[in-house]
Amino acid sequence: MEFRSFEKSWGAEILADDSVRFRVWAPGQQHITLRVADNDAAMLDAGDGWFELQVSGVAPGAEYNFVLADGTIVPDPAARAQKAAVNGPSLVIDPQNYRWQHTAWQGRPWHETVVYELHIGTFTPEGTFQAAIAKLPWLAELGITQLEVLPVSQFGGNRGWGYDGVLLYAPHAAYGSPDDFKAFIDAAHAHGISVVLDIVLNHFGPEGNYLPLLAPEFFHQERMTPWGAGIAYDVDAVRRYIVEAPLYWLQEFNLDGLRFDAIDQIEDSSSKHALIEIAERIRQEIPHRPIHLTTEDCRNVIFLHPRDKHGNAPLFSGEWNDDFHNAVHVFATGETHAYYQDFADVPEKLVARVLTEGFAYQGELSPQSGQRRGVPSASQPPVAFVDFIQNHDQVGNRAQGDRLISLAGSDRTKVLLATLLLSPHIPLLFMGEEYGETNPFLFFTDFHGDLAKAVREGRAKEFTGHAGHDEEVPDPNAEQTFTRSKLDWNKLQTPEGQSWLALTRELLALRQHYIVPLLADAGGNSGKVLATAEGFVAVSWHFPQGELSLALNIGKQTQPLPAMPGRTIFAWPQETEALPQHAIVVRLDQGATT
Repeated sequence: MEFRSFEKSWGAEILADDSVRFRVWAPGQQHITLRVADNDAAMLDAGDGWFELQVSGVAPGAEYNFVLADGTIVPDPAARAQKAAVNGPSLVIDPQNYRWQHTAWQGRPWHETVVYELHIGTFTPEGTFQAAIAKLPWLAELGITQLEVLPVSQFGGNRGWGYDGVLLYAPHAAYGSPDDFKAFIDAAHAHGISVVLDIVLNHFGPEGNYLPLLAPEFFHQERMTPWGAGIAYDVDAVRRYIVEAPLYWLQEFNLDGLRFDAIDQIEDSSSKHALIEIAERIRQEIPHRPIHLTTEDCRNVIFLHPRDKHGNAPLFSGEWNDDFHNAVHVFATGETHAYYQDFADVPEKLVARVLTEGFAYQGELSPQSGQRRGVPSASQPPVAFVDFIQNHDQVGNRAQGDRLISLAGSDRTKVLLATLLLSPHIPLLFMGEEYGETNPFLFFTDFHGDLAKAVREGRAKEFTGHAGHDEEVPDPNAEQTFTRSKLDWNKLQTPEGQSWLALTRELLALRQHYIVPLLADAGGNSGKVLATAEGFVAVSWHFPQGELSLALNIGKQTQPLPAMPGRTIFAWPQETEALPQHAIVVRLDQGATT
């Protein structure tokens, strides 16, 4: 496989003659000075707000900044790397410097995906790309096929979730260099694991975003999002910055896909929506290997996830299914605060619906918002939905960062884990879930001064009406909040940790052996609800290769099993004629084909 640098419209590019071309869009400035390797030079006005300059004698690793007309020194918004902090100098990077070791890697098909979501800063004690490499053999042996890395674009401070990124093309310096991230991806490929990156195209963070100074036209001031003025996706230079970023990460870092955060906040008036253009360009420019693109979208829509006659996804591969999580969470915990109120009425029926049809809300009125939400989704194949019983959002956006095991108990959570891993939807595990991690995952930042005060106070006010809001909310800026959120790998050595790990390993092996073969040509309208009762759900799916059925009980009453033909491929804690509390059974009938 041939690797080449991705030539961006913005930023610094090393040219064939080893000179470096610097380019920035700054229609708000009369002139821009390039400061590189302690030398200043006036950039040339290239028209339409663009400034550029080609410089010789600049070595990779050289520091540079842009100096505005008023003397303000800013980093390159499209820098490939920062020296350290987001407000400091950018670095000239040679994308060809890294020597890929596993050039035969061709990716993995989507239907066999088991996602493992991880945050680089809390995944290991060191919190770096290099340290994470040591865990890869273990994850591969466990049965993980895909890593989904929380956003790594440079953000303010050293600590953060990554959703406050401001330099969209630069890996966060505290995690390591661009080459370190490439080495992590390369090593994952060596172990047969694909890597996708969570990417944020809907807003910029509150610290280190100098785009309003460089180019006020980058934003539509009249359209506000939860994070400030909306991005002007319909402006050519802005669109280049946004559309090229996904291609850059995929091509230059040899990533296997991307997860697009909160796309319902990407409002674009262009004739072709930016997201459609992004997906189409990715499919056109990287046709030779599987690229997995998933979306997070609270609207419950399916128009971004069509399938062609061969079952391939010409745009996006799947949708993060918050409805699955929310229905299961209410079903397991009884919590009905905030957005959980939408799932308070007979949650077992909603759990059955999401398992068999995809979304719980398919046009019904949301009690929380008072608006209708969603569209019919049963026609989608099961692999169009990425399910989870916990993730960074659903854990971290609780006041105390509680994991499900702490809320629902071990036995109930094990039943739900088995449901997740043995359903035909694409499953996602949140780091530590595989061994029963109980450490919280809290909301943490590394801001200072007035910004730190605003974040701290805003976080405390956020939880009115939420479970746990009567407790003191941890200060997001306290380093202890960050360190408490790190995984406790020592728990793996405990009997409880070993028990959880054995169960996860067994479930993933069963999934690869029995479930994955059903999914390659699985179509829509395959699910059927067999029975529901308080705390009890039984469902089935018909596929060309057979019928899969699943029944789970987390209620107080033993429940009779409906007709579930075939052989039992999993039962926990043991197989019985009726299903007691905290139990699950899964059967496969390969004689029942469609």
